[in-house]
Amino acid sequence: MRSLEDELFPSTPGKVKIERTNMLNRQFYRCFASTSTMFLWALFLIALTASYLSFQSFFVDPRHRHLSWGGIQWEKQVRNSAQIQKQRGGFSVLVTGSAGFVGTHVSLALKKRGDGVVGLDNFNNYYDPSLKKARKSLLNKNGIFVVDGDLNDARLLSKLFDIVAFTHVMHLAAQAGVRYAMENPGSYVHSNIAGLVTLLEACKSANPQPSIVWASSSSVYGLNDKVPFSELDRTDQPASLYAATKKAGEEITHTYNHIYGLSITGLRFFTVYGPWGRPDMAYFSFTRNILQGKPITVYRGKNRVDLARDFTYIDDIVKGCLGSLDTSGKSTGSGGKKRGAAPYRIFNLGNTSPVTVPTLVSILERHLKVKAKKNIVDMPGNGDVPFTHANISLASREFGYKPTTDLQTGLKKFVKWYLSYYGYNGGKIVD
Repeated sequence: MRSLEDELFPSTPGKVKIERTNMLNRQFYRCFASTSTMFLWALFLIALTASYLSFQSFFVDPRHRHLSWGGIQWEKQVRNSAQIQKQRGGFSVLVTGSAGFVGTHVSLALKKRGDGVVGLDNFNNYYDPSLKKARKSLLNKNGIFVVDGDLNDARLLSKLFDIVAFTHVMHLAAQAGVRYAMENPGSYVHSNIAGLVTLLEACKSANPQPSIVWASSSSVYGLNDKVPFSELDRTDQPASLYAATKKAGEEITHTYNHIYGLSITGLRFFTVYGPWGRPDMAYFSFTRNILQGKPITVYRGKNRVDLARDFTYIDDIVKGCLGSLDTSGKSTGSGGKKRGAAPYRIFNLGNTSPVTVPTLVSILERHLKVKAKKNIVDMPGNGDVPFTHANISLASREFGYKPTTDLQTGLKKFVKWYLSYYGYNGGKIVD
């Protein structure tokens, strides 16, 4: 039996039997014979075209679509926020994911040293948006304007680059989390791949082209069992979709560097923690549950081996981000055309001192003065890896990266912030 597709399209282009041509002519004649039918077809084609253009212009998750940007006042806020305060050598930086954990700290550090900063964030609900709004308020108080918009909105990005000749882009926006990828894989492709490409397209078309520093992840090392992890180690065995999207990002950025002359630096973060952190991270949820008297789940690896992480304090990560920006070099393209080779670099940013999860819990218990109720279970097959350990010699050599905060000190600072932010008094959390 022949399919409808077989009937309408020849298997060999250019070789169509006369009978089939006549049949097609009769079919099309019947479809368009009446004026009313032609009118309906015209309406259909118009609607189809409009839908296509709408999709192309707004490839944005409907829940996160924001069309409130634009206008004279809005443009003035963008320009003022991007204004460089230094006398010489300052940067004008677009920070994506600026209301996120790392994004907030990096934006504040840039502004403090006199760089111009414009933030971009879509305030999605992966975790409590009120925390992101609070971070935004903190940024606003420090003179940083955060644009409420989606990374996939190409028109918005184009507008921002028209208003400001950004010297650098600090790309920290991403769908994070290893386990959530099993629930909502599409969000990772939307943010970590499609969003990255949309941003790179805007950067390669900008004139002048900015230098780009972006957040990859230590997750790209996946099932690699050689420690400590070095930038030269294999990264072709991801253990999670999140890791796979970050690895894809490294390949995509290399392509844009090669073809368009964009200066690109990728940073592989190792388990970042600290004040204003992400509630989905273990240390954060452990703190909440311990204070509320709820049990915490502590995973262990094969043969009852404790999981270990290279916990890296946020201030050390910020130093690495700024060092990467300062040494990034210039893009060599103009208006999407490459004029010469541009820097392409990848660095580990870790603490180089892995600590087991049970040790992390013990430190939290000490700072909180509360004993944790622990459920110890075997690690499920959800994409997590049993350990991480960074070799940071390359970052140390290139821009003097040197972490200085151990887990004991860092968690003490985090707990102090947590108790202050959430209002903990006399053993009860004040809502």
